[in-house]
Amino acid sequence: MFARSLFVAGLLVIGSLAAAKASPVTHATLENGLEVVVIEDRRAPVVVHMVWYPVGAADEPPLQSGIAHFLEHLMFKGTDTQAPGEFSAVVEANGGRDNAFTSWDYTGYFQRVASDRLALMMEMEADRMQNLSFTEAEWRPERDVILEERSQVLESRVGAQFNEALLAALFKSHPYGVPIIGWRHDMARLTGDMAMEFYAAHYGPNNAILVVAGDVDTAEALAMAETHYGAIPANPAIAPVIRPSEPPHLAERRVLMEDARVGNPYVNRIYLVPPRRSGDQSEAAALQMLAALLGGSATTSVLERQLNFEEGIALSAWASYSGMMRDYGMFMLGIVPVEGVSLDEAEAAMDRVVAGFLENGVDLEQFERVRRQIRASEIYGLDDTQSRARQYGTGLSIGLTVADIDGWIAALEAVTPEDVIAAGRELLDRRASVTGHLTRPQTSEVN
Repeated sequence: MFARSLFVAGLLVIGSLAAAKASPVTHATLENGLEVVVIEDRRAPVVVHMVWYPVGAADEPPLQSGIAHFLEHLMFKGTDTQAPGEFSAVVEANGGRDNAFTSWDYTGYFQRVASDRLALMMEMEADRMQNLSFTEAEWRPERDVILEERSQVLESRVGAQFNEALLAALFKSHPYGVPIIGWRHDMARLTGDMAMEFYAAHYGPNNAILVVAGDVDTAEALAMAETHYGAIPANPAIAPVIRPSEPPHLAERRVLMEDARVGNPYVNRIYLVPPRRSGDQSEAAALQMLAALLGGSATTSVLERQLNFEEGIALSAWASYSGMMRDYGMFMLGIVPVEGVSLDEAEAAMDRVVAGFLENGVDLEQFERVRRQIRASEIYGLDDTQSRARQYGTGLSIGLTVADIDGWIAALEAVTPEDVIAAGRELLDRRASVTGHLTRPQTSEVN
């Protein structure tokens, strides 16, 4: 009765998942603005507890690139009542695991524990939502940690540096062109005060999404959320962040990068395309199908079949679509040529195959096969509790609704071959693209 009264008084139920009745989803909002998603999955006594803040690297102040990721690290340093490192130590002592992640559009924190430890996770996460605390002796070494992370994850990998250069060239104005981890020269100047200012401006229940998935009763989980998170007052400092928009793209861009570490030279192209849009995901669904048809299989996709197996000029070729972003999506094409085929020749061959596909249309048998594969992949994803939790956390963080997330499979099934071709012809616009060649330095002999 207590849980039900809280449910009625403090929560606004917005939607539920109709497609999976055995594993229902409830979406609610506490009075302080915290969104709550509960996904029941009683197959094992385990629960995933996630808190998502829809703020990330694309929301950073000028000259502070990397501050969102830096703050993510500092969130583990302690609170007014928790010692540095105590959060993770408690999770581990209770047989669980925890971690965090930062994107352009969101920052997330999660724990996977036995279901009877859910209240403890909520208590600790609610504490650091409002009471983060650290000293200079704690933030300075952590700044060295993220600088080393940039060295290891990005600067030591030529492919990662190449992708960084491509994105910086693709986005003229929008902050998606800034690396999530930050530019090194900005990172070296970050301070604890900057991190605390970012925390104070963006973290609070009225800018957060709680996702609980696993062995939980929905009413009990909602009551628990009300107990631990509901008492936190809304943060009055939180306001919408206005991001710069991209000006019209009138000319394609090209990047040539040479590095002695390159094993196999390759071509990579990124197009600026729409992301998944709330209320109408048809365009994104068509792009997802286009990517799968062109490059979703190492043996049967259009690019691989023709360039690898029929013509023998490529070691591999690919296509992919990234649409789970708030402002812009990206469509990628690429090719690794065999020895003796230049990158210019490889790029021309890739373009020839794509143009032929868009001119001649979709093979209906292949279309149905790919659609079945995508549908199966999406449905199999529903079987993984943490994967489902991430679907809802990511979707809500970028502006989708529960109905959008629930309707993604239906949107994919509604795509026709004509939709795929139309999307390719309209959206794969070279003027809104960057093409990169990554190769080894050219050597010259001196006689």
